[in-house]
Formats: sequence, C-alpha cells, structure tokens
Amino acid sequence: MMMDRLTEQVAKEARDLQILQAVVDHHPIGIVRISKETGVPEHKVRYSLRMLENDGFIDPTQQGAVPAEDIDERVDDINAGLDELAERVDSLSSAADVVEAAAEPEA
Repeated sequence: MMMDRLTEQVAKEARDLQILQAVVDHHPIGIVRISKETGVPEHKVRYSLRMLENDGFIDPTQQGAVPAEDIDERVDDINAGLDELAERVDSLSSAADVVEAAAEPEA
C-alpha cells in the first residue's frame, strides 16, 4: 500500500515536470495544446498547471501559461532535490537489503 502511494505520487510529479517542460519549450501555451504536445488528458494538464502555478514555476497569462521569471533557478533546485532524493533511495535500498539478510533463516 505504501509503495502504491509512493508510485502514484512519483507519477504525478513526473507528469508535472512533463507539463513544465512543455510550458518552457512552447510558451505561452494553453491547456489544449499542452494536452496535444504531451498526450496528457486535459483535466490532468489543468491540475498540473494549478500545482505548478501554486509552487511558483509558471505564471498564467491570457495567452497561456509561461515560465516564472526565475525558472532557471527553480529547475536547478529541482535537480538538486532529485539528486538528494536518489541518494536517500539508495540508502534505503541498502538498509532494506540488510534487514532482508537478517530476516533470512539460518541453515
């Protein structure tokens, strides 16, 4: 169950990054075009845009979404956070291996 929630959250974050990339590449861009460019359904595009706006990554305009002025710094922060997360996952994986080995019955 915990892994299902984590997997779902990672998929949402990946979709948000895909939407952000479309905004950076094609701004200003609206929901319909983002959906066509990415293959993500419009209702999910709308949700991701709302999350990206709330987090300060994009700004809405009458012509469509545009990247925030400080998008380069924000993307650098994302990349640094992903690197840190990858290190944590590696550490957890190593710890899980130790627990699994300790739980194996002795022959």
